[in-house]
Amino acid sequence: MKGMILAAGRGERLRPLTDVTPKPLLAVGGKPLIVWQVERLVGGGFTELVINHAWLGKQIEAALGDGSRFGARIVYSREREALETAGGVVAALQLLTRDAIDEPFAVVSADIYTDFDYARLAAPVAALRASYPRVAAHLVLTDNPPHHPHGDMALVDGFVARRGVLLNYANIGVFHPRVFDGLLSGEKLKLFPWAYRLVDERRVSGETFRGVWENIGARAQLDALDRRLNASTARRA
Repeated sequence: MKGMILAAGRGERLRPLTDVTPKPLLAVGGKPLIVWQVERLVGGGFTELVINHAWLGKQIEAALGDGSRFGARIVYSREREALETAGGVVAALQLLTRDAIDEPFAVVSADIYTDFDYARLAAPVAALRASYPRVAAHLVLTDNPPHHPHGDMALVDGFVARRGVLLNYANIGVFHPRVFDGLLSGEKLKLFPWAYRLVDERRVSGETFRGVWENIGARAQLDALDRRLNASTARRA
């Protein structure tokens, strides 16, 4: 299966660390954030990976290489400046679809830490392959974290909705490539509000995840997660 890791962000709130190190390469538990993601994606069956980058992107390529040491094949979508989520996907579409133009793919952020089992996305990949255009995307939602208490979207009868008990978008999703038809490569475009039209058309399925999930946006979060992971490793030793 194919997946994309979004790694082009500047990481402004983590400066000065990100002045010299791209945010995805900041380490927790002795391992860069993006390496945790690569390993878990591969463990879930996503071995064909595209990684976009902009700020200090050469460091990411040097750290991960072609992905062979992880059991993956990694190629890179190089952006002059970060194009946001939807814009980044559009810029990488040729890489994501070069072997199969209608094959759905996962999209995840490099700066989250989670124990989500990416093998769970195999079913949505198959469902989108079979049911597009009726269903165009699948999103994973979590309980609202402290820094985002009001949530983003609800889940109603297995479909994402804008009304109801709002949950947090986990920056984990599956998309059919055709949903990006008509968008111009190289333009900045956030996933939302652009994708709300799909939500309103009831074309976005979803699921909830209540395991470990953190979006690392501040130094305090990074340091706290690092301490927890190191403590967990020490307990197992």
